[in-house]
Amino acid sequence: MKIAVVGGGSTYTPELVDGFARLRDTLPVGELVLIDPAAERLDVIGGLARRIFRSAGHDAAVTTTADLDAGIEGADAVLLQLRVGGQAARLQDETWPLECGCVGQETTGAGGLAKALRTVPVVLDIAERVRRTNPGAWIIDFTNPVGIVTRALLQAGHKAIGLCNAAIHMQRKVAGLLEVPPEEIHLDHYGLNHLTWELGVRLGGPDGEDVLPRLLGEHGAAIAEFLQMPLTLLERLGAVPSSYLRYYYRHDEVVGELGSKPSRAAEVAAIERELLEMYRDPSLDAKPELLSRRGGAFYSEAAVALAASLLGTGSAEGRSADVQVVNVRNSGTLPFLPDDAVVEVPAAVSGAGAEPLPAPPVGPLMAGLIAHVTAYEDLALDAALRGGRDRVFDALLAHPLIGQYREAEALTDRLLAHNREHLAWL
Repeated sequence: MKIAVVGGGSTYTPELVDGFARLRDTLPVGELVLIDPAAERLDVIGGLARRIFRSAGHDAAVTTTADLDAGIEGADAVLLQLRVGGQAARLQDETWPLECGCVGQETTGAGGLAKALRTVPVVLDIAERVRRTNPGAWIIDFTNPVGIVTRALLQAGHKAIGLCNAAIHMQRKVAGLLEVPPEEIHLDHYGLNHLTWELGVRLGGPDGEDVLPRLLGEHGAAIAEFLQMPLTLLERLGAVPSSYLRYYYRHDEVVGELGSKPSRAAEVAAIERELLEMYRDPSLDAKPELLSRRGGAFYSEAAVALAASLLGTGSAEGRSADVQVVNVRNSGTLPFLPDDAVVEVPAAVSGAGAEPLPAPPVGPLMAGLIAHVTAYEDLALDAALRGGRDRVFDALLAHPLIGQYREAEALTDRLLAHNREHLAWL
């Protein structure tokens, strides 16, 4: 089986390689192709990938290339994990919105829109080349903002599915608190990418006992601390929100916090420099502990499980479906959203794709915010596809974290100024 990774020069990649090596029985990778235009980084990451496989006794071939068409040819799955503009662009996304009193973050708010505008055209170009070169391949998108990028891919008719590690991270957290194996935990995880709530926590599977009340009663304080939200809020919601919801529920407090300390982008850039030095060590043959501070916890497990299900190696001869949380076309799952919206929900995944499981009722407190952000994502995708200052302004005005005329005007000007080199229509 051949897997191609676009953005293979990322410091994330050894996490992915570690999963391929450990979970070889789930996903038998015969060739791993790392694709990236950054030749020096790619050489370093490729060398470590080979050592990780060799240390694990895995005989997969690892090749590196800057040639996208050659790299994806014959691949069974193509994983997208690119960052247009690199950490320098992320640093901008996290800082200039603060000047207008708005959250600076790489996946939501004004910073998230900037990333979408830079990313969607690049991803669509890659996907078109996959379709021409290797139309049977699955495209698995890990590139943020995952919901908008996946919607762009599906709207263009690509064989694609979106993946985020948030759900598997929460599953592991809950399993640890309840002292049960992770596979025993099924989350009723519903919403949009980076805008989800755990509406139920079930033992044993989708039809198992819901222990969410017990979880909140016994471990609510620990979960609230993990999410950086008040316990009283979790108790009022009767659900466990995504950590990204602190940008909505505690917006002004978070803006103050972000403005008083170095950005996450600066922290990640420093970690990346240290990681790359470690990766250059020819004696290193395992992912270092420092990588856990880079982000993307359990990304490898989620990616391996999804690829295995899509390619028919994760369940008995590919005949049955595996339940996983993915980003997929709504198709009536959340009845208050358009069918073509992309939602992040549990789905039965097989070689035929992903079929969302029936959703529990979603009350207006959550449904209203989901619908609001979906409307913003509609406008954001339109701006990414067609460009134009007015479309950028409309998307910013529609976002619940902005929503005011003066702020939207100022943010539009700053967004365009900081992204001029990445937006072809400027």
